[in-house]
Amino acid sequence: MTDIETLARMDRLVSAETNPKAPTLRPADAATLIIIDRKGKSPKVLMGKRHAGLKFMPGKFVFPGGRIEAGDRSMTVTGALHPRAEQALMARVTRPSTQRSRALALAAIRETFEETGLLLGTKDYGGPERAPVGTAWTAFQERGVFPDLEPLHFIGRAITPPKRIRRFDTRFFAVDRTAIADEVEGVIGPEAELVELAWVTIAQAKALDLPPITTVILDELEARIAAGFGPQLPVPFFHQQRGRFVRELL
Repeated sequence: MTDIETLARMDRLVSAETNPKAPTLRPADAATLIIIDRKGKSPKVLMGKRHAGLKFMPGKFVFPGGRIEAGDRSMTVTGALHPRAEQALMARVTRPSTQRSRALALAAIRETFEETGLLLGTKDYGGPERAPVGTAWTAFQERGVFPDLEPLHFIGRAITPPKRIRRFDTRFFAVDRTAIADEVEGVIGPEAELVELAWVTIAQAKALDLPPITTVILDELEARIAAGFGPQLPVPFFHQQRGRFVRELL
């Protein structure tokens, strides 16, 4: 799909889903993590189906993710984001900082654990000595997993258009399946936020019931993999400008 086709589709979706009477909310910082299995001929991604009873995106297939929380700003890590990823994360934001970039990456890792039970990181150094009290990060400490930022790729950014009930400034990260260091069983289930997980090819993922932006990011991911999935590749940024969706490169 060409950039023009992608943006035209996004414009149609914006028109269909926008409520003119809704207040214009400030988008909240959020992060999403795409876990990729590239061992086979066709790469697969991990997707979860949201509970049908949820108010936000009920029954949709999504990548795990959510808002930054306070503990994400103070959690200790091993490894650092690639300089190119850090540069792109600090582009087109007010008051850019390495701490904010780091917190976004950690939010993606934490949310993935909370929603799937998967702990992304390494056991090579033992667990962190400290973790923010009362947060999901204590599980990393208890299970001897150090969150590792080095394997993460920053692959996209999208801001929810105005006049929506919820707005997010979402950063999309991707990581190879080999970065899974441990797993807590029993997180997925009929009463959980995600009722099932599935490893699917990108083509299979596009056939699922997805949020509009997820389909667009899958197109971007497919192109990125075809281009070698290098950290130096530009990062697409989708946002609305003068009533139309635009795609910029960070």
